[in-house]
Amino acid sequence: MITSRDIKIKYAIDWTAILMYLLMVIMGWFSIYGASYNFEQTNIFDFHHRAGKQFIWIITAVVIAVVLLMLDYKMYNIFAYHIYIGVMLLLLVTIFIAPDIKGSRSWLVFGPISFQPAELAKMATALAIAKFMSTYNYKLKSWRDLIKVSLFVLLPLAMIVLQKETGSALVFFAFLFVFYREGMSALVLLLVVFAIILFIIIIRFGSILVFDQSGTLGLLLAIGLILLIQVGYAIFFTKNKREGFHLLGGITMVALIIFLLRNQITFDADYLFIGVMIASCCYWCVIALIKRFRQFWYLAVISIIALAFCLSSDYFFEKILEPHQQNRIMVLLNMKNDPANAGYNVNQSKIAIGSGGLWGKGFLNGTQTKLKYVPEQDTDFIFCTVGEEHGFIGSSIALILYAIFLLRLLLIAERQRESFNRIYAYGVVSIFFFHLMVNVGMVLGLMPVIGIPLPFFSYGGSSLWLFTILLFILLRLDASRLERMR
Repeated sequence: MITSRDIKIKYAIDWTAILMYLLMVIMGWFSIYGASYNFEQTNIFDFHHRAGKQFIWIITAVVIAVVLLMLDYKMYNIFAYHIYIGVMLLLLVTIFIAPDIKGSRSWLVFGPISFQPAELAKMATALAIAKFMSTYNYKLKSWRDLIKVSLFVLLPLAMIVLQKETGSALVFFAFLFVFYREGMSALVLLLVVFAIILFIIIIRFGSILVFDQSGTLGLLLAIGLILLIQVGYAIFFTKNKREGFHLLGGITMVALIIFLLRNQITFDADYLFIGVMIASCCYWCVIALIKRFRQFWYLAVISIIALAFCLSSDYFFEKILEPHQQNRIMVLLNMKNDPANAGYNVNQSKIAIGSGGLWGKGFLNGTQTKLKYVPEQDTDFIFCTVGEEHGFIGSSIALILYAIFLLRLLLIAERQRESFNRIYAYGVVSIFFFHLMVNVGMVLGLMPVIGIPLPFFSYGGSSLWLFTILLFILLRLDASRLERMR
């Protein structure tokens, strides 16, 4: 029996987003068939091969989508915390019972079926954040507010790191875009970018000596960048420009003295660089006391934190990251040439994409993918199959389709009247964007290989289910916007 509620959903739902979803899922299915094809495979529906298995995942995903659309939209808000707690408990259990699969303990295995709870954690976190930030009079204006809502992100991130699934853990940084949209200062995003730059400088140039026996170029460049930002901030963003010029003059004098006495330096010059950094922070503290200018306090504190981050980067790189993760970063930063091991996937991926040329070799005609030169070519590196078989034109069409899809989701997010719906929508957009950016970036050699799927294209039920659930919860919430108007 068709009810009036069903009719309302039919006309309220965003069919454009659904059609784009179906188009990308079908394109991904054919790409998986092309990537995993072999001469023993009779057709695309052969359930003994990955394309046939993916078809089953697609059917189940469509069923999940229909169920999500039929549920009452209020349930997602009411049970947001319950879903979050349940998924966190599942993540905790996974740490102890999951088998070791390729160095990761993030997969729960039930006979022939494997499932990754870390994927569900992204959806649960998006709902919990939306619930928390949509409470009455909540404003993301202070550091205290930011710390509170960040706990919802840090908890699953920490447990996924314990599962040794770094790629999935990094996706949670996508929620910074949500926080920024809801009022977080752009300074936080700039600090994150600044931290990444400092990390790269320290790791890339940390082994190069400035002097004969001491002083690393990485620390010198990092501290020099921090000092430059101090001076620039004081001169261009405050009324106390004189203090900035004074510090610039002092730094210039110290640099000149170090250069003249470089041959007489017999101790570790890194201590000298650190001393200059600490002296500059003390200078800002004194100025803050005299001028009663609070921003100089912040400048000194942030500089000290940046210095501590620089000094701990080596420890994090060598002790926290796994050896294969270290190798991937070193290959990306041209610190190491390892085409047979750490750089093999990316090199083969580039060869496959480059061999496709402008129009590609044609469906099922890719030599690199057919001969299995590219590892994980139907999962994390599925985009190289698109590039080889369909060339630059086909790859561009796929990326343009993704761009239109993301813009459509942004439109959906902006037209929401309920803050819960809007915040959740931006969480969905951020997750999709992060996956797309990192996956395509690592396939092209622009980012380190961290192993996250390309939405709707990569093989696997866990990822397809996640992206389907994320999208169709959003579409159900969006449909409620028009339902309430009737």
